[in-house]
Amino acid sequence: MESNKNFTDRFDWTLAFILLLLFIVSILAISSAQSSGQYPINFIPRQALWYGVGAVIIAGTMFFEPDQYKRFAWVFYGIGIGVLVVLMLSPSGQGQIAELRNGAKSWFHLPGVGSIQPSEFMKTFFILALARLVTKHHDYYPLKTIKTDFILLGKIAATAALPLALILKQPDLGTSLVFISITVAIIIVSGISWKIILPVFVAGAGIGASLLWMAIYMKDFLINTFNFDKYQIARVYSWLDPYSYSSNEGYNLINAMTAIGSGEISGKGYGGREVYVPENHTDFVFTVIGEEYGFIGASVVVSIFFLLIYHLTKVTLQLKDPFSTYVSAGIIAMVTFHVFQNIGMTIQLLPITGIPLPFISYGGSSLMGNMLALGLVFSMKFHHRTYMFSSDDDE
Repeated sequence: MESNKNFTDRFDWTLAFILLLLFIVSILAISSAQSSGQYPINFIPRQALWYGVGAVIIAGTMFFEPDQYKRFAWVFYGIGIGVLVVLMLSPSGQGQIAELRNGAKSWFHLPGVGSIQPSEFMKTFFILALARLVTKHHDYYPLKTIKTDFILLGKIAATAALPLALILKQPDLGTSLVFISITVAIIIVSGISWKIILPVFVAGAGIGASLLWMAIYMKDFLINTFNFDKYQIARVYSWLDPYSYSSNEGYNLINAMTAIGSGEISGKGYGGREVYVPENHTDFVFTVIGEEYGFIGASVVVSIFFLLIYHLTKVTLQLKDPFSTYVSAGIIAMVTFHVFQNIGMTIQLLPITGIPLPFISYGGSSLMGNMLALGLVFSMKFHHRTYMFSSDDDE
């Protein structure tokens, strides 16, 4: 019987191998990036340490079955919200528990530990809560109607509203967009009728287009009426016309495109960078890959991410438990949006936001948050055959 398979058969070796490839890419890119001299710190031991901690997180996450995560999903969500509220209320500045970076209060500073960004972990807690919500809704309303679909949509919107409001308050627009992408993915797979989804998505796209139009032609109205940050508005202008803002907001984008373009087909080789790009070990790490390894190297990295997303999709299709399916769909959306947004912003396809390239950019919070999410996939793959024919009788 399949449920009696041993650890070797049940462990997701393919996903582990993909993570190993991403670890190698990360170490190579960061080791070269730090030679630019922006920071007098050796980031390699720290990144390796975070990967080690991430491996422990995955191992710990695999120990529990998906039913246990389902049972405590709202507890995780509540803890995440509580931490975000504490962060919002905490004093910030030199020597304070909350840390300001680029005007955003998104970090806790813990003496002896370093900086922790709670929103990175809240992403996974949010996915668990939405998956639990949708599953229990379908259990309570086995017969779908337009009314029950509207009820479910309202529940999802209410669950998303609180973390979104807290993260926008920081303000962290990039992370907020990740939460929106997760919400959209869960709505799509939740079974809500497209008669409802399509008008909602069209309205959302219309609002987004209107905000972009106002940012270009009515920026004072946005700033004065909706309290938009001038820096966020400037990012829109620098995205559309970076060369007119080359000394300010457009500087990073111009240098990023120059670095990637100068790599041409095969790149300049390891350590052959000539273009200075700030934060090229974190948000702009893809510029290092593009410049040093060219189109070929960049394509290899994109292919690795494609394999990751493909494998996650394959695992999702194998799962029999609805809760696990929704969780996996949310994780796929989170990873996909991160990759698309990060790479897109370095080639002027999308505006620049503070979103790292998952598993490659330097950063403990981002890496551990992503490892926690993949730990759930490992757990679902490891345990799902044990109970795939049993009833869903959790509380």
